[in-house]
Order: sequence, then C-alpha cells, then structure tokens
Amino acid sequence: MAFKVIHVGCGGFGRSWCERFLPANVKDGLIEVVAAVDMNPEALKNAQQFLGLPPERCYTNAKQAMDANKADFCSIVVPPAFHEQVVDEALAHELHILSEKPIADTLEASVRIAAKVKKAGKKMGVTMSHRFDQDKTTLRDHLRSNRYGALDYIVCRFTCDCRKFGSWGKFRHEIKDTLLIEGAVHHLDIIADMAGAKCETLYAQAWNPKWGEYAGDSQALVTMRFANGTRATYEGAKTNTVGLNGWTQEYLRAECESGTLVLDRRELRRFQYDPSAVWRSHRENEGEVLQLRNQPKWANAWLVEKFAKWLGGGEPMETNVEDNLQSVALVFAAVESSRTGQPVKVQELLEKTRQSQGA
Repeated sequence: MAFKVIHVGCGGFGRSWCERFLPANVKDGLIEVVAAVDMNPEALKNAQQFLGLPPERCYTNAKQAMDANKADFCSIVVPPAFHEQVVDEALAHELHILSEKPIADTLEASVRIAAKVKKAGKKMGVTMSHRFDQDKTTLRDHLRSNRYGALDYIVCRFTCDCRKFGSWGKFRHEIKDTLLIEGAVHHLDIIADMAGAKCETLYAQAWNPKWGEYAGDSQALVTMRFANGTRATYEGAKTNTVGLNGWTQEYLRAECESGTLVLDRRELRRFQYDPSAVWRSHRENEGEVLQLRNQPKWANAWLVEKFAKWLGGGEPMETNVEDNLQSVALVFAAVESSRTGQPVKVQELLEKTRQSQGA
C-alpha cells in the first residue's frame, strides 16, 4: 500500500525533494503525493513539474491542503523556525510526520515537538541525510562489523572556502552560530552515530575570523566524550583558504584497537594492526582501498523509504524524533559551550530543557 503524503516546502532544497527524493519512492510504490504546499506560488511549479500534481492540489496554506486532502503523513522542508507550526497542523489532522533536519531552530522547540508527537501517538522521523550517504554508511558498516576491536576515538574534518558573502547561501551568512547550526548539525550527528553511544561531555570554541563575511561564527573546534569511553574531535570551517573536505566530501578517521579506517573525499581506506611489527608509519593514501556499499537509494531518498516501512509496521527509523533529540542537543550544547567557555554535560542540558518545557 502506498502511503499518502502532503509535501510542505517546494522551494530551495524542497525542489530536490520534488525532483529526486519523493519520486524515487513514488516509483517504488511506497508513497503517493496527494498535495503540495509552499507560501511562494512560483515554488509550487516544482511540485507540478516533478510530482505531476495539478494546480488545484497545490496550496499556499498547509491547513487548507490538509483540510482538503486525506493523507497518512506530511513531509516538512521549510526553515526550522517554522517546523513547530507545521507539526502542530499535521498533528491536528492526525498525520504522521517526516521532517528535514533539525527538529526545530531551538532545543526548547525540539523538545516540545517530540513531546507533542509522543502524546498524539504519531510517528515522526528526521532526515539526517549525511549520515545515510554511501561513504558514511560504508564506514559505519565496517565499525559495526567488530573486525577492528574497540573504537578508541574519531576525527572529523569539514573545511571549505566560503568566506565571501552568499557563497554558502545568503541566509547562512546572516544568522548566528551558522557553522554549528547549518553544518555541524550533520557532522556531530555522524560522529555520535559512529561512536555508538550518547555524548556525555562536549567542549566547543566557535568564532568568525576578520576575513569571514558572516554575521555569526563560521569556524569551530569541538571535542566530545561518549558514554562508552569513545572520544572525538571535530574541525569545522567555512572561511579557510581552500576547501579540503566540503559538503559530502568530509574526512573521518576512526582509530580502533586493531585497525584504522580513513574516509577522505568519499574514498575509504583501511590499515590493519600488525602485532609482529614494532613500529610502523604510513601516509594515509597507502591504506587498502575498501569498496563502498552499493544500493539503489541514498540519503533522503533512502530515509523516505525507511519512514514508509516504519509506517507499514517495520522497525522505527534510526532518526526517529526522540532519538534525534540527541543530535539537536549536541548542536546546542556546542553553542552554549562556545558562549560560556565551559564544557557542557549534554544529557543534563537535554533533561533540564525537558523539565523547563514540561516534557
């Protein structure tokens, strides 16, 4: 059975949902898009062109679309500050929800949303696309295989040359904490997933160098400790001289008991520990190249499929809203740490926020 969906947000990244992510699952018979919503009538042309929706099923108001069309869930691809508003409307119409990251623009709103969804007895997933890209999934498969022993620590690097105004999308140059909110939201999530445990303590420094044309912090260094003892470091930068590891080209190194795994610009290499060798030193490009996992869908297209299968009675998707609160908490813990200059106990921050919101 195809689940009926009302898609909210057709402009900007919403175009990719209309053009690629939703059609891949329509083709597989998992979903049927019954209506689309965008405040900008011009953006609705994407729904008409790529999803084949007639103009009468394209709306500029989410309530009108939900009033007029029976559906099983709605997909949300609007700015994070408007997520809670759309979630409220969806729950009022008894719809399940699949939303773009982050859950909301604040930790407080994210906690409220998760509580509302739970109270309504509905399912909500969040699309953390980078974690489910081909290269990161392959690395995760190797770490979960137990072939390399215990994981000791992780290093992640995301560095770009986007210092000029507008080079990273104009709105990102105009908001606070832009690197942490718009970049690290993916990378800290990936690190935590690889670590396989909740983050206990996080310390961050974020800043904007004088040559960065940003209103907020465009660079950050973050250290993390997880409940299973794994440590991690993160280097994020948008104003460097050159981009070494930009979007989808991130560097990740996992240091394990009996192996080192290096992912760099979508190439994964392995170094195996040799107990007979007294001392070894290698360049990273000398490791054994590992084949990346192959499958038809990746990133958001795969996550739409996971959500549909969850609605059909399958296992909850990994990025269900309750579990995804951990990722949102990492971002806002990093923001708080950078502002106070002190480490943040992530689980305490999340629990304190839950109590403040009555969740």
